[in-house]
Amino acid sequence: MYTTELKERNQAVQGLSLEREDPERLAAFEARVAADDFIEPKDWMPEAYRKTLIRQISQHAHSESVGMLPEGNWITRAPNLRRKAILLAKVQDEGGHGLYLYAAAETLGITREEMIEALHSGRAKYSTIFNYPTLTWADIGAIGWLVDGAAIMNQVPLQRTSYGPYARAMVRICKEESFHQRQGYEIMMTLANGTDAQKRMAQDALDRWWWPSLMMFGPPDENSPNTAQSVRWRIKRETNDELRQKFVDVTVPQADALGLVVPDPKLKWNEERGHYDFGDIDWDEFYAVVRGEGPVAKERMTARVKAWEDGKWVRDAAAAHAEKRGMRIAAE
Repeated sequence: MYTTELKERNQAVQGLSLEREDPERLAAFEARVAADDFIEPKDWMPEAYRKTLIRQISQHAHSESVGMLPEGNWITRAPNLRRKAILLAKVQDEGGHGLYLYAAAETLGITREEMIEALHSGRAKYSTIFNYPTLTWADIGAIGWLVDGAAIMNQVPLQRTSYGPYARAMVRICKEESFHQRQGYEIMMTLANGTDAQKRMAQDALDRWWWPSLMMFGPPDENSPNTAQSVRWRIKRETNDELRQKFVDVTVPQADALGLVVPDPKLKWNEERGHYDFGDIDWDEFYAVVRGEGPVAKERMTARVKAWEDGKWVRDAAAAHAEKRGMRIAAE
């Protein structure tokens, strides 16, 4: 769901040099990528390309998994049965997205257990957006509208990313995320057209989620040293700032249609550029949340670790059953 915002800060991959790669193989690889061919798991690839993909796809998978928590907390408190059923389906979708992505990352030679251990130890990150609390029902609408809307903006180009398993996983994920975005906007529309208290609740949610949603696209391009290489390898199709601008241009008219006010006094339409100008993002806050200083960062990770440990008996039972079944088939 959320792949851009952290990857530029990984110094280990920045240190991988292409100078050690076979020049002929590297040239053939670059030509295939430039021709928009998909790179498949058994194809030769530079180690830096593989490491970049592992980091990006695993971060994406972690974000889907952690992303279930702020919304799952509201399933029992949704205002009616219809809302409960929709939210339950959405949370289930996010779990499925994580599964698709972990499976895609495993084709690069890393195990699920290694990725989970990296997350739990703090070596791997997930989207900072999920380290903010959901205080009211309107927050569920804001997450669907803004957070999933930002995710879609980032993920649609990933259907054409150069690594085949990742691109194919994104096709279904994008379809389901589009549903999530519409579900969130419908909640906001209902609240905005409700009582004065409900509209104030919707405005408050927009006020709190607007800037974290803009941070989802990652640091400014000038502070993203890996962006150029990722674009060259077709891992990314657009830069952080390009995607952020597209999100603002699409979302501001939606807020206007709701009768809500985007919390940015510098926001205005620039006729010459054909885009909205918007204010400065608080990058100090962004990096603080990346460091684990988000309002509910410890709570989120504690919940994920507990779920992993509590589910160990299920994984062990499934593995034992698979081993026993394999032995039976081999004997037959």
